[in-house]
Amino acid sequence: MVRVKVCGITNKHDAFMAVEMGVDALGFIFAPSPRRILPEDARRIIQCLPPFVQTVGVFVNENSARIREVIAFCGLDFVQLHGDESPKMCESLMPRCMKAVGVCSASSLQKIGTYGGKVRAVLLDACSDKKRGGVGETFDWDLALEAKSTGMPIILAGGLRPDNIEEAVLTVKPFAVDINSGIEERPGKKSRFLMSKIMAKIGKINGKGGIHGS
Repeated sequence: MVRVKVCGITNKHDAFMAVEMGVDALGFIFAPSPRRILPEDARRIIQCLPPFVQTVGVFVNENSARIREVIAFCGLDFVQLHGDESPKMCESLMPRCMKAVGVCSASSLQKIGTYGGKVRAVLLDACSDKKRGGVGETFDWDLALEAKSTGMPIILAGGLRPDNIEEAVLTVKPFAVDINSGIEERPGKKSRFLMSKIMAKIGKINGKGGIHGS
């Protein structure tokens, strides 16, 4: 069964809408972004969530001490690192750490192995020279398939929308998908229509026996 994380949560309405639709995890961006949220606001949302919905803080090149402060203050279950964080730094944040890797070409996959045993999962996203993560574009999913050979759980991100989610999941068979701009009315505001559409397609896939990705 493929799990679903909705990232870029900025308000209670969108958080509870995602929970209502069966999303497994919510992402809160603490790095420069149109969807950036203050720890105080994220905490208010997280404190209202029902149990068993996991929360993920997204950081870019933040120091580990500050990350731990935000984890404790907000009550985060995991952190997702989108910068140049070393395997050693990631390991220091275990067992809560996931590492994002921008996939530009086959050579981008070489660094994934260095994080083996030091992160809970690797998130694969499209790469950009202009910003870290949240590019809103897809990349070559055949490379995501290659990344699975590391044996680490793979989270697929990058331009996932209702019109391509089925192909993405059936092609890559990831452990989870990370959805953000593909279900928005505008940056930071999720669309009920688009979220329900993408969740219905994922539910249909899971109902056919699920996707057991790794």
